[in-house]
Amino acid sequence: MVGMRRQFLLACLCALLSAANISAQQTSPAQQHVLPDAFGSWHVSGVDVDVQKPALSQEAGEREFRQCQFTSGKQTVTIWAGKYRDPSSAYEVYTSLLRPAMQPSTVGRFTAVDDWGLIALVGDIVFEVRQPRNISTKDLQELASIVAARSDKTPLPPIRGYLPKEDLVNATQRYALGMAALRAAAESLGKPEIAALADAAGFAQGAEAMLAQYRRGPDTGVLLLIDYPTPQLAELHMRHLETAISEEAKKAGSTIERRGSLLSVVIAPSSPAYAESLRDAVTYETQVTWNEPSATATDPPWAVVLYRIFVGTGVFMVMAVAFGVAFGGFRIFIKKLLPGKVFDRPEQMEVLQLGLTGHKIDTRDLY
Repeated sequence: MVGMRRQFLLACLCALLSAANISAQQTSPAQQHVLPDAFGSWHVSGVDVDVQKPALSQEAGEREFRQCQFTSGKQTVTIWAGKYRDPSSAYEVYTSLLRPAMQPSTVGRFTAVDDWGLIALVGDIVFEVRQPRNISTKDLQELASIVAARSDKTPLPPIRGYLPKEDLVNATQRYALGMAALRAAAESLGKPEIAALADAAGFAQGAEAMLAQYRRGPDTGVLLLIDYPTPQLAELHMRHLETAISEEAKKAGSTIERRGSLLSVVIAPSSPAYAESLRDAVTYETQVTWNEPSATATDPPWAVVLYRIFVGTGVFMVMAVAFGVAFGGFRIFIKKLLPGKVFDRPEQMEVLQLGLTGHKIDTRDLY
């Protein structure tokens, strides 16, 4: 019996371990890999171990990164994907990878493509497809949908919508959540003046920056926007940034303007007039909202007020009479039903006597 019991317990343990192993195999691919093993007619033919990650991966809080070789027939492409702290951090990485010759593609909303590769932003995931001409648009859209199912759907930062659309040079938009991203943006745009503002921008206090290059004929300039959690922080850091801007840049028109919690400055403008036109074109408006419900105070006519007073008084009088009659009737009924046992018991009643006669007062004579 003991041997049979041990064999039964061993068989149950093996069954549990097998079920756990099957469950782990079924759930681990979606949990471990940000990049799928197959999509469309493409499948993984090799995984690259030693890869060069984006320069801002550490500042963006990289959580997962994978680069693979995909094969379909005789065609081969390289695809990498990175998952970051949140969609804002992924947007920071995405904008840092934009190249001047890139154009929007039909794969998705936040995609850019050139002869070298296609870069896409899907939630908190950024992926790049090198040699995109070897893959059909349908397969790329399927890849984007698979990656989107594994991404965070939190909205992107609203500061990206503050940039003016007119005169914008394509693929020059840069978003920064830290000093490393702002310095990288300054280097990519060839504006070292921007890197000098990184220390005074106040990223440690929750600031976020957005910049882009603009051109209108002979006029050029780089518009830098810095948004802060409160207007007080914006005012404080505006003073720090003013000291970081050189006198030559100020003479050229690089002055800081504050609207609520947003600071705007045009770096290296071709003229002060063009710098002013860029700052005026920023689509940012402050709104004050009152969350508590409101009502319009209106006084009713005097006739209505007097009518309500008399009606209310009458109701209280009727209720008083009704309750008085009910209490009195109940008391009389109990006294008739149980005389001297509930109300007016002689042994519990006290009557003050003046003592003018020797006759003792009987409390029952009072009723």
